[in-house]
Amino acid sequence: MTIPDRTRPAVRTLTLARSINASLRDAMADNPKVVLMGEDIGRLGGVFRVTDGLQKDFGEHRVLDTPLAESGIVGTAIGLALRGYRPVVEIQFDGFVFPAYDQIVTQLAKMRARSGNRFGLPVVVRIPYGGGIGAVEHHSESPEALFAHVAGLRLVSPSTPGDAYGLLRAAIDCDDPVVFLEPKRRYYDKGEVDTSVPVAPLHGARVARPGRDVTVVGYGPMVRACLDAATAGEADGISLEVVDLRSVSPIDFDTIEASVARTGRLVVVHEAPVFFGAGAEIAARITERCFHRLESPVLRVGGYHMPYPPSRTEHAYLPDLDRILDAAERALAY
Repeated sequence: MTIPDRTRPAVRTLTLARSINASLRDAMADNPKVVLMGEDIGRLGGVFRVTDGLQKDFGEHRVLDTPLAESGIVGTAIGLALRGYRPVVEIQFDGFVFPAYDQIVTQLAKMRARSGNRFGLPVVVRIPYGGGIGAVEHHSESPEALFAHVAGLRLVSPSTPGDAYGLLRAAIDCDDPVVFLEPKRRYYDKGEVDTSVPVAPLHGARVARPGRDVTVVGYGPMVRACLDAATAGEADGISLEVVDLRSVSPIDFDTIEASVARTGRLVVVHEAPVFFGAGAEIAARITERCFHRLESPVLRVGGYHMPYPPSRTEHAYLPDLDRILDAAERALAY
């Protein structure tokens, strides 16, 4: 086992995938109880090469290649967490998580309540999710609403390399289980990563771009689309304020409310189907909290209520800047 390099610059330009790798590397170097588990994450470095080099540097006893058995991966992580470890498990693709769904929602999420707060389970479940990569069936799902509905789980999704590093460090440090959703089509987006910044709390949205006319809320892969829509809208005299949610459970409603108080209008964007999606909860809660300040109904932009389509037609399924701008214009028309 080689000694990980901790002499690199604190501020670097990294892809989102490499920032996750750096976050895992630093967490493992700082805490010998952090272990990684998943299918092909060791010698191969993962199908997206997110864990590349970690088994070489930390050894097979800390970066474990597992059988193709998602339920067994999460079940083993639960046992390790009860013995004092901090497992980080990878589900290779979003659509593969469902064999482990029972372990996650009936065991991982419930142990603290079941034990009367005697036991926590500091397990991070990493899930590459979302479309836009031209993949086959079961490789482009957005299952966040299924997990956000489960009490006892935290659910976060970064949109930038900097947030990916910091949120993952915070997730590993958290004493509660965290589902960490990685927007796979943003893996190769580059951005500045400052590894010297203290680990931020998991819960907290950010205003990614200030604006006057309409608040647009997104998370994960959709934040970039929202920012692109804001840039395009500016040419037409429409000023969009973009809020990056970061956390889907819990949701930072205070930041959204403060933004809506400035703009009077709200559009919520996500890749997952609009029907029973996270946007429905945001729309309902903000309508309650901002009823007298809203100038129009809260509008939602997302996927359609259908199975994810073949890659040849996924461009028509995924929200883009045109659909976001259309919703903004409809909000302004009231």
